[in-house]
Amino acid sequence: MALSSPVPAAERLPVTVLTGYLGAGKTTLLNRILTHEHGLKVAVIVNEFGEVGIDNQLVVDADEEIFEMNNGCICCTVRGDLIRIIGNLMKRRDRFDHLVIETTGLADPAPVIQTFFVDEDLRDELRLDAVVTLVDLKHVEQHWDTEEVQEQLAFADVLVLNKSDLVSDAERDAIERRVRAINPVARLLTSRNADVPMQELLGVEAFELERALSLDPGFLVDEHAHEHDDAVGSVALVDERPMDLEKLGRWLSDLVAERGPDLFRMKGIIQLHGEARRYVFQSVHMLLDGDFDRPWKAAEPRRTELVIIGRDLDAEALRAGFLACVA
Repeated sequence: MALSSPVPAAERLPVTVLTGYLGAGKTTLLNRILTHEHGLKVAVIVNEFGEVGIDNQLVVDADEEIFEMNNGCICCTVRGDLIRIIGNLMKRRDRFDHLVIETTGLADPAPVIQTFFVDEDLRDELRLDAVVTLVDLKHVEQHWDTEEVQEQLAFADVLVLNKSDLVSDAERDAIERRVRAINPVARLLTSRNADVPMQELLGVEAFELERALSLDPGFLVDEHAHEHDDAVGSVALVDERPMDLEKLGRWLSDLVAERGPDLFRMKGIIQLHGEARRYVFQSVHMLLDGDFDRPWKAAEPRRTELVIIGRDLDAEALRAGFLACVA
């Protein structure tokens, strides 16, 4: 199933999914989004786990549309409510330019992300701009082994390391290394009191295929596979030789069929045999999408760079399957 829509991205409403563990600073960041002079009209859906929601009471008064879903976690029992609320919002599409969905700190962001692709109407009306995950630098190590924290890190397009004033430089650097071991391709920002530049959060097109990888040139060339002890991690696969699209497609299809629930995100730029254009690929669990991008530039090295983020990854088996796709 594809992630993309035939409707041009410019015609679809951009959506930011804001996630992070309990106490990471999501409501503080949301207030900044609502009060910042960014020139956008923002609609917000806030989600609080439990029958009595308090997040909405903490959000400052603003002209933006605010809806609260407090009858369950947005990632499971109320996906239908999410679709319904967004459907009602879209009837007033002329009143806002951007939609922000704040998930509860106990949410796995994957089902929220998938909602925008499995519902045909939403897919053609909305585009996921970025998944923004806040990380509590002061307390994250107390919760590091929880599935929610590791999955929130894994799915992020933008990672905000918050509360930097409450830790030493050495502590921050150590956490950054652990975060990078899980997600080496997300944009990384550091903040105090969730104070980050809005242009780094809204309208960044971090999820779009055209900008699926914001890697520095050669970032993966060392093939650092990010070996570590956590269940969730990443494997970087790099090769200078052209790949066979048919073999690659078959391998990826078999991989997601077998391990889909454990494969959180895959992103890659593929060099294909006999093709002058780059092939850009990404996936969310079992949802796959790929398309041709721009032509390779004369001066840039042609190679395939693929990052797989997931749980209990077998780096050697993945590398063997990957190399079997060389043309």
